Amino acid sequence: MCTHRPTCPTSDSPDHEAARVVATHPEQGWALLCNAVLVFEDTGELLPDGQVIAPHRPPMATA
Repeated sequence: MCTHRPTCPTSDSPDHEAARVVATHPEQGWALLCNAVLVFEDTGELLPDGQVIAPHRPPMATA
């Protein structure tokens, strides 16, 4: 699927978020990566096999 050099990580790799963005819709809050992963602005993800990864933002610091 990926023709980039070096190739993008696959959707089942631990670093799958490092794949290149191939389509983005910031007005809708999502982007499609080269490995077919959909990433959402809330840091949630939808993998090609239908698996959902819940948002994983770092905890907010309190002053």
